This record gives sequence, structure tokens and C-alpha cells, in this order.
Amino acid sequence: MRNHSIRWLVVLALVIFGMGVFTSTAPAKDIIFMDLSDYTGPVAGLALPGSMGTEDYLKYINNKGGVEGLKIKYMGIDTRYDVARAISAFKRQRRNKQVVAVGIVSTPVGKMMQALTKKEKLVVHVPGDGEFQAHPGNFFTWGPVYQDAFAATIDWIMDDWEKKGESGKPKVAVLSWDNAYGREMLRGGKEYAEMKGAQLLPSELFPTGTLKHDVYLTRLDKAGANYVYVGGVDPVQTNVMRDATALGLTEKIQFISDYWGPTALGISLHPKALEGMVVVSFFLRGQEAFDHPLLKELWTTVRKQPMDKFNEGYGIGVGAGINLVGAVTDTVKRVGKNKVTREEVHNSYLRLTGLDRQGLAGRCTYSPTRRAGADVVKFYKVTGGKIVPITDWVQTPDAVSMHKWK
Repeated sequence: MRNHSIRWLVVLALVIFGMGVFTSTAPAKDIIFMDLSDYTGPVAGLALPGSMGTEDYLKYINNKGGVEGLKIKYMGIDTRYDVARAISAFKRQRRNKQVVAVGIVSTPVGKMMQALTKKEKLVVHVPGDGEFQAHPGNFFTWGPVYQDAFAATIDWIMDDWEKKGESGKPKVAVLSWDNAYGREMLRGGKEYAEMKGAQLLPSELFPTGTLKHDVYLTRLDKAGANYVYVGGVDPVQTNVMRDATALGLTEKIQFISDYWGPTALGISLHPKALEGMVVVSFFLRGQEAFDHPLLKELWTTVRKQPMDKFNEGYGIGVGAGINLVGAVTDTVKRVGKNKVTREEVHNSYLRLTGLDRQGLAGRCTYSPTRRAGADVVKFYKVTGGKIVPITDWVQTPDAVSMHKWK
């Protein structure tokens, strides 16, 4: 009886051991990138192509076998640029451990989620709020933060002013949405402009959805503005330039768009209105984007669309996808594909310094002390119905550190 019991114990032990071996070598579950995007709201013009870029790049990697067999699924949710919708969607998926990173397209949503996730190591992709660089946490911006791009623009303005042989200080104003995003660029950008010798005029801020801008433009003209930095997401910039052209202001004011201004599609539809506008960008624009090998391959073979329907915002999403895949790759190398958690992916984002984005943008600058995705921008100008580069990649100043953050 004793020997019989021992034999059963040995068998049971072998079964348990075998189960343990099976469990440890079982394929890892797919992980998820949740994109709280805007497909139908006010920023859909660039948010939707960006989301397509991330989705397609992840499909592209998955079709090649994923990261050591681990697949990264894309979960897209249309929030319509609405804070309540975005937060509600996030809360519904918050406990889903397969979600290792989240993307958002709204500065106000970012501020809400910062309060909700400040004790979590959950990577959140955000557009460009400098607060996330000033107080490094789990929020990672796509490119240089807004105030650093504005500071680079101030450098361009001062150089342009000197080349034109003008005397005195150039008068610079911001024309943008009346929300947190519309004010963000001056938190540090204001201090930098003053240090460089530019005269900042009071900003003209208007509600999201405004279609006519004559009253704001007229006030800027009366104030003597030489340069106007235009925020919003296209077609905002196109509408501003339409109104400025009708008022005859483009002959005496240089209009400059922030990141989210006109793409090649909008320019082809409204070439006269946009002629002469300068655009600061952390991602490729115009023919440089259309000719990029990876973007062309993804758009035509994964998205299965002709290049005449391509939008440069697609490159933003592809760049974000490259970051995510780079982080997951690092995580798998460090801990193995069965232990890929949101915490470990977060830790890998801090190790992405120098990651090559194949020329779509500057090299990644994420680190233990930095949450901005890059530190270079390029300037373009609408000329003859096309958007053409007028600089190479240029270093962005550190305007964030000039602001007194709470």
C-alpha cells in the first residue's frame, strides 16, 4: 500500500511539474495599444491619419511575426476630441492588463489622465504639452513640446527679421484656440521670446469651431503684428489664411503655422490662400513624406490606398508605432515575452534615447529625465502650391525650463 501511494505521488508530482513547464513556455498573450483618438471631431484632420499610421505599422510588424512572436494589437476609439468620452473609454479598459500603452490627442484629456494615472507606470502618448517634460512621469510627447517648437520659431523669426534688414523688435502674436493647448506654447515660450528680443503682442484666442477670424486678424493688424503664429488643427490654418488674404494682410504679416497646420492635401485645394505660410514641423511634410519608402510601403500595401489619398499626418502615427515596437522589443530582451507588462514597457521607454525613426523625425530623446520625443524641427513654406523645406532639421531650444512651473 505504501509503495502504491508513493507511485501515485510521483505521478502527481510529474503531472504538476509538467503543467508548470507547459505554463512557463506557453505563448504570451497579445498586448494592446489603446488609441483614444478623434476620427470625426475637430482634430480629425490629422488625428485620423496619425491613428491609421500607428495601426498600419503595428499590422506591418505583426505580419512579420511580431516581436519574437508577440503581437501588438491596435484598439482604436473615436473620442471626438471630447474629454468625457476619452476618460470614460479609458476607465472601461483601465484594468485590462493587456493594454500596455495608450494614445491621446487632447491636452485637456492629458491633464485629466495625469491625475488618474500619476501613480501608475502606464505609457501615455500625448501631443506636446510641456508640463509633461517639466514634471516627468508616464506621459511621452510625440515630438518636441509646444514651447520648444515656439522657441525654435522665435529663432527663425529673429533670423528672418535680420535678413530683411529690419530695425527694432519684431512684433509677434499667437492666434489659436481658446483652450489649454492654445496657451501652452507661451509657458516658457513667452520668456524665451522676450530673452531673444521679440516683442510679444497679446494673444488672440478663439473658440474651437470658429469659421471666420476677421475680428481677431483685424486687431492683430492694428497692433502692428509682423509675425503671427497660428495654432489649431487644419482646416483652422487654411481658414485663417483665407481670411487674412481677403483682408490683404498676407502682404505685410508673415503667418507661421504650428505642427498641426496645412498638409499637402489642404494646400492642393487652397493654394492661393496658403501661399507663403511657413510651417514648423517635427515630422516630414510635402514631397519628403510622399517619397519616404516606409510611408509609401505602409500606405499602399497595408492601408491599400493610392498615394494621391495620402496625408502627412500618417507619419506621426508611424513614428509613434516605431517607438512602441522599440520599447516592446527592449522589454522582451530584458524580461522575456511572457513577462511583458505595462510597467516593464514603461521602463523600456526610458531607454529609447537615440532610437532611429528612419528619418521620419529626429532620433528619439526619451530618457529617465526627458519625456519629449525629439529635440529637432524642420521649417517648411507653402510655395507655388507645394509645401517645401526651407531648413534642415534644427535644434529646439529648451523653453520649458524658463517657465516657473507649479
